[in-house]
Amino acid sequence: MAERFDVLVQGISKSDALQLLFARTDSVERPSDRYFAATRLGLCDCDETLDALIRATSDLTVDELFDRITRRKAIEALGRRKDVRAIPALVDVLKCTDTEAVINSLSALMRIGWSPSEADERHLLGLLDGEVTQARAVIQLFTRLRIKSVSSRQSIGGLCDHESLLISGASRACMASLYGEYGLMKPLVACLTDLVAGKRRSAVIDIGDSGDESLLPDLIRAPVSMSLRAKSFFQIVDANDSASDHQHQTLLKQLLRDNPLLLDIKTEWQCGEDPAEIEQNLSHRDEARQYGAAASLMRIDRDECLNLIESMQERLWSDYVTHYYLTCIVGLRSIHEKGDLIRSALAETTPQYTKSRIAAAWACVELQLFDQMELLDELSKTAAWAPLRWSCQQSLASLREQQNIAASA
Repeated sequence: MAERFDVLVQGISKSDALQLLFARTDSVERPSDRYFAATRLGLCDCDETLDALIRATSDLTVDELFDRITRRKAIEALGRRKDVRAIPALVDVLKCTDTEAVINSLSALMRIGWSPSEADERHLLGLLDGEVTQARAVIQLFTRLRIKSVSSRQSIGGLCDHESLLISGASRACMASLYGEYGLMKPLVACLTDLVAGKRRSAVIDIGDSGDESLLPDLIRAPVSMSLRAKSFFQIVDANDSASDHQHQTLLKQLLRDNPLLLDIKTEWQCGEDPAEIEQNLSHRDEARQYGAAASLMRIDRDECLNLIESMQERLWSDYVTHYYLTCIVGLRSIHEKGDLIRSALAETTPQYTKSRIAAAWACVELQLFDQMELLDELSKTAAWAPLRWSCQQSLASLREQQNIAASA
């Protein structure tokens, strides 16, 4: 599946990437090309490039800046390759002093599906004494690879009241997922509306890791990126084999339609009806502020909303955040005059705009864009991302139902 920044490395050939990976930084015109090269090799599938990435984990030093960054990217690329032959090298990385490299290695080992030995497990538990982000990654590894033992339960369970939410939240999720201690998850509900964006996001991730279905109604209302909420939602229902549950499908539809008026938006995140204020908040780095602005777009006069959408589309359509919210609002408010905006969004294939395709799929129903049924049908079968695939399936079914009703009238 294409990832967000693949487009940045597609212009680098395999041979150039192999050369850049181990080049001396002072011999390269743009040093950043070295770590882009590592990412490029993650897109390959031959042994030569796999061997190069594995060698990079040991041959590149942590002392030189671009060596260090390139090594981290090589480790990340090995996770994407998901080849078990990389496991020994990745396990060796866990012993290094570069925390970011250790975290990347833990993530890569999760993607590959590593089964650690008892000695490996002891080393992992020792990493809990490191930096907060490293400890969190270790706990997530135990959760997601479902590694259960007396020692890990004791060590991780003892961190449920840690002063850092990154550690306590992950620990609570681990205890819930592996040992059924779902009661430990209740304190995380309040974190879903915390004024600090990072705390909201980590709570969404931890709820997904916990597998706690009872928290789905709270999860879908959190003012956090729809894609992050959707990832946790699918993680929970897939783990419990309950995706077809009627109540869950109702909740999922609400999540993916992403009406800002149905989210838990605090006063601090709301904005007025001034177009400049709405536009400014719509591009804020905190999603809660973005949703506050989107809620204003839902409330203002329809003609004012249409004028603002047209103005922002002309100036900001290439910004994928604005692109998403404009697509959402057109559908949610049934603004038929902007049917071409929806057609354009549904046809967009750049990974950054995948959320917009979901919003466009639902908008096709509201705007009765029957001419998009062929594309919806294709995406309902081939889209790699489950939220997009499911949205297209549901929207296509609704359009077909509308057609049948019209035919029988």
